[in-house]
Amino acid sequence: MAWHGLLIGALTVALLVSGGRDAAAQATPPETLAAQLRLQGHRCDEPATAQRDAQLSKPDETVWNLRCGNASYRMRLTPDMAARVEKLD
Repeated sequence: MAWHGLLIGALTVALLVSGGRDAAAQATPPETLAAQLRLQGHRCDEPATAQRDAQLSKPDETVWNLRCGNASYRMRLTPDMAARVEKLD
């Protein structure tokens, strides 16, 4: 069953950073990013907001700031890779 979680995580990241990236990325709900965080072992209680950081984002790396009830995170999403997560609190 572990492969199932990895598959879901990979599909989530692929969706977030695939073609039509700007339109799809701006519409990404906090819950989707929180799900990716949890798949990678981070805690995100009550995801509240997700804001794309246009200044830190690059063509193949979308950066999001996610605020949860317990913490805030910066997530760097790159195709075919796990998200790089930085806790901000």
